[in-house]
Amino acid sequence: MRPMLATAADRPPAGREWVHEVKWDGMRVLVDVRDGRVSVTSRTERDVTAAFPELDGLAGTYEDLLLDGEVVALEDGLPSFHALTERMHVTKRRQAERLAGTRPVTLMVFDLLRLFGQDLTGQPWTARRRLLVELDLAGRAWQVPQVHDDGAALLQVTADEGLEGVVSKRRSARYLPGRRSPDWRKVAHRRTYSVVVGGWRAEAGSGASSAGRLGAVLVGLPDGAGGWRYAGRVGSGLAGSAGTALLRRLRRDESDTPPFSDVVPRPDADGTTWVEPRVVVEVRTLMLTADHRLRQPTYLGVRSDLDPAELQEVPHGG
Repeated sequence: MRPMLATAADRPPAGREWVHEVKWDGMRVLVDVRDGRVSVTSRTERDVTAAFPELDGLAGTYEDLLLDGEVVALEDGLPSFHALTERMHVTKRRQAERLAGTRPVTLMVFDLLRLFGQDLTGQPWTARRRLLVELDLAGRAWQVPQVHDDGAALLQVTADEGLEGVVSKRRSARYLPGRRSPDWRKVAHRRTYSVVVGGWRAEAGSGASSAGRLGAVLVGLPDGAGGWRYAGRVGSGLAGSAGTALLRRLRRDESDTPPFSDVVPRPDADGTTWVEPRVVVEVRTLMLTADHRLRQPTYLGVRSDLDPAELQEVPHGG
């Protein structure tokens, strides 16, 4: 099963039929608890159980339940996607257990999809929420955050506290697995985008691109016709191990031609090694210009929970 997704909005909807939650800067997951075992899957149905051993304790809560939520990592008291990248790509359990001591994660649970074998997705949000609260899930690595009636007020609070934004949900909404619904709406403060990598350039002065360090990546956004529009060059945030790990992935997908549907300016194209558009990364940017270019973008991390096909649906981030 894939999780239900929210549509982007300019402001939270008003009215008694809506409820509002904090939008966390993390990784969306479904957590399946059954027969004393816990299984964690990403938005793309990838098994990420090994990456988050902190969630094993959910096996001791109830015999059978399926939870929807977001895994977050805190940095200076606030959720940070950049910090989470240290955890979300780990595939070896022993390594994840070591990292859990220095970079712990927390599961923010916001929906209940199955309980004691009963499918709850056809029930309205109010019924699912009531059951979720009654479960009284509270642990060292998981919690059920509060919901709020005033979306505008919550939006201001999240802005003041440096949080990502607000997700608003219609109280009567059923859960639609894998679908993006106007019954869920998201408003984000920070301009972050999920983009596809189409090429890379070596760090200036590091020698031939085949042997050099990663200096920048060339990225794209959906062009509306099934292809990719060039969105600019991203160099900030790629120093050290972050760039080394990304370059290792990109070298598997090198190509002779650029994947973009428009022409890449010569200053950016010269010296670029093109790659197949298979790796999705998250970037933060000052703005997206009128010609769909990222202004002063910073690399945050690889989005292994997204594949390029999902970006064709939604050009503005995860």
